[in-house]
Amino acid sequence: MKHLTYIFLISFLLLLSGCITQFIPQVTEDKEILVVEGLVTDQPEAYVIKLSMSLPLGSKGTARPLKGSIVSISDDLRTSYSLKETVSGTYKTDPKIFQGAIGRSYTLHIKTSAAAGNLNYESSAMEMKPVPQIDSVYYEKKTITEKDMFNPSTEGCQIYLNTHDATNICKFYRWEFSETWEFHLPYTVPNPICWISASSDMINIKNTTVLGEDRILRFPVSFISNNSDRLSQKYSILVNQYSLNEEEFLYWEKLQTMSKQVGGLYDIIPSAIQSNVLCSDNPNEKVLGFFSVSAATSKRIFIKDNFIGLVNLYTNCIADTVFNGTPVPSLNISAWVIIDHPIPPPQYQVYTYSKGCYDCTVRGTNIKPLFWE
Repeated sequence: MKHLTYIFLISFLLLLSGCITQFIPQVTEDKEILVVEGLVTDQPEAYVIKLSMSLPLGSKGTARPLKGSIVSISDDLRTSYSLKETVSGTYKTDPKIFQGAIGRSYTLHIKTSAAAGNLNYESSAMEMKPVPQIDSVYYEKKTITEKDMFNPSTEGCQIYLNTHDATNICKFYRWEFSETWEFHLPYTVPNPICWISASSDMINIKNTTVLGEDRILRFPVSFISNNSDRLSQKYSILVNQYSLNEEEFLYWEKLQTMSKQVGGLYDIIPSAIQSNVLCSDNPNEKVLGFFSVSAATSKRIFIKDNFIGLVNLYTNCIADTVFNGTPVPSLNISAWVIIDHPIPPPQYQVYTYSKGCYDCTVRGTNIKPLFWE
């Protein structure tokens, strides 16, 4: 009887599993879409427009750079400036010929290659609004964890900025930053001191239209935790402040909302955020990204302070110790000497299997930045 019961249960489970089919939701985003990234400022530099094709929803891989396009920028005086493709999908202006100016309006023009359909795209005309100077960029130590009977306290660093517009013109702001920090290897090796640079990957925006005055105080630009070596020696942050018009502010606001949500099929997707670039040949053609036109100003600060509880990235460097000059197999191929102690006796060497513990250029550069104090 028990055997019959087991056979019945197994047969039922097999029948049930045979009724399960994979659910594949129907989505309309089944084609590649043009992605536009670009910024024109009033600074004397080359402006970059990046073009790529997004992958259909559910596809694996990264966006494909769109090469071979004809890209230009025109202003409200009907002057046109051509961009040169430097690497695949990246188009740059000539700073000797073109520099953005406050009060001018600029329009981006794109004609794709035959391989991409010979389509024409054009942005809306974007006026460059003036932007005030940043009043100050400063930092404060912040306690991450309190000291207890087993562990010391830990600290991080909160970076703020203050700014205001006495003319009351600039109502919409956006900030980006680039950070550079010096780090030291704790060993006497050929390359012990290096610098690392990184760009911000967050959306920092502020709207002052609902405030009594065009003034921003203690805006939190970035928080540096204790889980990296950014604060171990010396740190620098360069904050760039941009003016926005209301259309672009709403674009960044929607992106910010999307980035805060947990990713999922039914959350806001990038194609739901309207671009200011349209396809002239087919107005129903979707475009992602935004052509930005902003006046810019910047301020840099350096931080050299003692922060409690910073992580030690080199606790696992030491692999073994060899005494009296005993040779290490494959030394300098799969192992590197980080401590060489010849005198006084005993003579010994300490080696590591991690090249990053021996050579700081694995993570950064040993060339000091020109702005470094």
